[in-house]
Amino acid sequence: MYQKGDIVIYGAHGICRVEEVAPLKMRIATEHRLYYTLRAYYQQELVIYAPVDGAAIVIRPPLTKAEAEAVIADLPGIEPLTVQDEKKREADYRAVLHGCDCRAIAALLKTLRARRVQRAKQGRHPTGLDERYTHLAEEQLYGELGYVLGIPRAEAPAYVRRQLGLDEADAS
Repeated sequence: MYQKGDIVIYGAHGICRVEEVAPLKMRIATEHRLYYTLRAYYQQELVIYAPVDGAAIVIRPPLTKAEAEAVIADLPGIEPLTVQDEKKREADYRAVLHGCDCRAIAALLKTLRARRVQRAKQGRHPTGLDERYTHLAEEQLYGELGYVLGIPRAEAPAYVRRQLGLDEADAS
């Protein structure tokens, strides 16, 4: 069980601080059930109430610095996702984000970037779905990497490119 003050990764919300572990005094809450009160690290106004014994959404500690560096080093070898059914594309994207696995999120980003390039070659714009999930995946991946590495989230993409020896033109 996490304690007050701990930093966790919670589903697609990303980095959160545990503000309290206690029963909730709300009608929607089960009496005597413990809940985490989480505050999103990058969206301080967002408060999340999550049951301590809930297994529906992944909650885990952030990567260590060594694990973050290993994820970055592994990025070139990570394969894009394969979406078998176009009708389930959004569900597949959402499942990746809710799974909180940095390598899977990187695979999702590779998929989304490849689709953007493919659509541009066809003279088409990226879909709204792809743009939305690109933004969400970048926020989640770079948010955790930035936090763990002690750099601002906005600087994490450039840091990753430098670590991989890429210049700005190679980023997509």
